[in-house]
Amino acid sequence: MPTTAMNGYDLFQHLGVSPVINASGIYTDLGGSRLSPKAWAAAEAINNHFVRMTDLLDKSGERIAELLGVEAARITPGAAAAIFLGTAACLAGNDGDKSQQLPDVTGMKRDVLIQAGHRYKYDRQVAMTGAALREVGSQNGTRPDQLEAAIGECTAAILHPAHLDGKPGTLTLEQVVKIARARGVPVIVDAAYMNYPTSIMGDYARRGADLVCISAKYFGGPNAGGFIMGRKDLIQAVSNVHFTRYESGKYLKLGRPLKMDRQTIIAVLVALEEWLAMDHEARFASYRRQVAMLEQRLSGLMGLKAEPKCFTMDERFIDEPVNCLLLTFDGKSAPQVARQLEESSPPIIAILEGDKIGIVMDVLKDDEVTYIGDRLVEVMSE
Repeated sequence: MPTTAMNGYDLFQHLGVSPVINASGIYTDLGGSRLSPKAWAAAEAINNHFVRMTDLLDKSGERIAELLGVEAARITPGAAAAIFLGTAACLAGNDGDKSQQLPDVTGMKRDVLIQAGHRYKYDRQVAMTGAALREVGSQNGTRPDQLEAAIGECTAAILHPAHLDGKPGTLTLEQVVKIARARGVPVIVDAAYMNYPTSIMGDYARRGADLVCISAKYFGGPNAGGFIMGRKDLIQAVSNVHFTRYESGKYLKLGRPLKMDRQTIIAVLVALEEWLAMDHEARFASYRRQVAMLEQRLSGLMGLKAEPKCFTMDERFIDEPVNCLLLTFDGKSAPQVARQLEESSPPIIAILEGDKIGIVMDVLKDDEVTYIGDRLVEVMSE
């Protein structure tokens, strides 16, 4: 069974909670990812020192901008926070009075446009700033002339979710940028998990996006970490609405609740540097090896079909690149098996998809894969 104790002190027992074996992949509700030893060491090192947070955010942002070939960047407490802060930046700009006035948008440009076919759960972050989210077109599609007509005096920005770019019936990022740029309206791209191939992160800005929001947990950073990058003036506007100088400055800014630890900031940066330098072919080879380990352990079990698959960031099962083992059951129901796995000690949290279960390797250690295999053998024998 995988170990859960740290330095002989069982934190889980002390708190009365149970650790889980994460066979689902990278999810906020399961704590995100695992920090690498280098990222953890960096967080520990900065823990021993204090720093002006404005300096740390400025310099870490400069480093991210350099790494990704964009004008500017700023670390945020996640991609959802980046959407929130990016929207607020488009509303208030570098005006301190406006940054304090939010979420009251009286006298400001206050509308953020989104294609009807692009509505998704994280567009809620826009409305939290006080902005009004306005749909353009219908679920049947959005035409260029509809987006052009929707842009008016009150339009502050356009939100474009990267994972829905190219969806049939919707305008592509390039089409949106062309229309928006002609009218001086910034485009915010939510690219939370778009980090591989690694060039894709900077490519959104090169394709014309004014602000791009990225989550750190998907590249091995902290769960409460991420960054926003893009136009230098808009990143300066993000700093205008964020948390620094709330106590020491003139303005009581909207983003004060989105305070960050220095440990988180440095861990985001180090994790990104590692991700960009990583041998990703070796990473995928490791997933495939673990899938083969589990498949071998389950071979010969009656009533079980196992298929190597890829579980994508947008939660689909496709063929490549392999990072998961998809299980189909004959004689047992997948929900029943999933429930039995969750009732294990420690619990195993896998992907339940209809009559199938996916065991995802993204954050699993070898001893956890072995434990999952042993537990599945027990379940199938009951």
